[in-house]
Amino acid sequence: MISLARKYRPKSFADVAVQTHVSNTLRGAIARGRVAHGYLLCGPRGTGKTTLARVLAMALNCENRGANGEPCGQCQSCVRIWSGSASLDVVEIDAASNRGVDDARELRERAMYAPSGESRWKVYIIDEAHMLTREAWNALLKILEEPPPRVVFVFATTEPQKIAQSAAPILSRVQRFDLKRISGTEIRSRLASVLASEKVDADPDALAMIGRAADGSMRDALSLTDQVLAFHDGRLTTEAVRDALGLVAEEEQIAVLDIVADHRAGDVFAAVARLVDQGVDLGLFLSGFGDMVRGQLAAELGGETGDLSERTRAALVARKGRVPAGDLLRMLSALGELEPRFRRSTQQQLLLETALVRFALLDRTVAIEDVLKGISGEGNASPGGAPGRPQPPAPGRTAVRGADAPTPVRRTTEQAEPPARPSPPQSVATSTGVALESSSATARVGIRPTTTTAVTASDLNAVAGVWDDMVAGVRRQRPFIATLLEQALPISATGNGVLVLQVEAPAVQEGLTQKSGEAVAAMGAWLGGLQKIQVRLAGDVANVAPAPRMTVQMVRSDTLASLRKRDPVLNAAIDSLDLDLVD
Repeated sequence: MISLARKYRPKSFADVAVQTHVSNTLRGAIARGRVAHGYLLCGPRGTGKTTLARVLAMALNCENRGANGEPCGQCQSCVRIWSGSASLDVVEIDAASNRGVDDARELRERAMYAPSGESRWKVYIIDEAHMLTREAWNALLKILEEPPPRVVFVFATTEPQKIAQSAAPILSRVQRFDLKRISGTEIRSRLASVLASEKVDADPDALAMIGRAADGSMRDALSLTDQVLAFHDGRLTTEAVRDALGLVAEEEQIAVLDIVADHRAGDVFAAVARLVDQGVDLGLFLSGFGDMVRGQLAAELGGETGDLSERTRAALVARKGRVPAGDLLRMLSALGELEPRFRRSTQQQLLLETALVRFALLDRTVAIEDVLKGISGEGNASPGGAPGRPQPPAPGRTAVRGADAPTPVRRTTEQAEPPARPSPPQSVATSTGVALESSSATARVGIRPTTTTAVTASDLNAVAGVWDDMVAGVRRQRPFIATLLEQALPISATGNGVLVLQVEAPAVQEGLTQKSGEAVAAMGAWLGGLQKIQVRLAGDVANVAPAPRMTVQMVRSDTLASLRKRDPVLNAAIDSLDLDLVD
């Protein structure tokens, strides 16, 4: 049985989905006798590059070609070319396996022979053209510049930038066409047409799931549909698609989004553990969660939620207002930065848990511009307050959030002259997630001085709050121990001085276990009363008390440490102005 991708491959320019800017140009060139000797077709995989090259070869050699340049698709020549069978005049070459200079010289020599008939054209289709070596391109340069009559070269590539780097002169000797990614709507429409021809019923939400999984590739969409039909005979449902392709249920992603929206940071660990127990690919979950966050942001701003199912779209709209748009934007930016690391990491569960905990704590964020204005006395007037001064916060507390601000912002070093007399507390804010409080004649702004005062090892929240600072401090004396601790996450603490750490890699567990005495000694200056550490692999949660919910103290310490690392200007301001982080 022929696969759907081959069976429904277009046989004419008109049938090629989306790429009308290319197909119309090629069809017009044939109809008007203005065929170029070289074409470069660029675009993502599965968007029609090789298909357009074959249709072009069919049209040039068709026995019954229409006046508009379309091939008939029925004659012997068209059938042979469309099916990829051997042909004297149409040659397809895989540049990935024929990439050397000798292969290029052989191609050049073959191209010098005339086509098999007076009305025929020789067409060379070179797929994955970016794999050709610089020497191979140099060997083809002359024949591309002065080709024999009725010879056409068609190069197809997913990475045109590599050709520009290794063979820039080639680009001026061919006509370049950039093919578009195929939208989810176009994929759903094409799949619906194909399944109707196959007499298979399909749920619209199931087609939307396949469209998202195909990621802009029509060939991938048809191949995935084949896979689902082989797995599940009958109606194409969302359950069948999810089971066949191993996709994560959207309900799971929405449930995690609810944890973030409700700021239930402590529930993150159980949710991720449940996904791991189900055998979920955490990379797929992260990608799908990004789609959910994007959809929630679109719903928050009144935009289109994308290629989500109707049920999911309704669920996101119902949750409108639970997470501020600014926080959703920060989450999207953080996910974009995390994904490259995530794919290469051997500790994906730990990375995912850390990211979700940070998202759950994004309930206190402000802008750096407001901080600086507050420091310089240029804050906007607020209701009930004097012009140029922000509203004072609750005594000793100001909002903090967004330790993972995605982008740098412009800052000013201007500050107001310190007042001659003490003034009431003033609150100011930063876009990297800090609200600061000024409360003295020396413009002291409210982040408490960074000291190495130990916290009690039995307070898990306090331990987590100083963890990053502690690792940095340990690194100065024992870099190897610090490297191991950097890959650990405190998950439980007891009153008898035992701290339980969670790691992803068995090698890290073995290293910390062997060096536990040295680790306890190094951590003792930071964690008062620490007697022993226990190290567990992620997923091994036996006899471990559930992690409590994060507290403000943990947020303060974690946010401050992150801000100091991320922003040297703010780090200097913290030290020089005696800043204090307040809730």
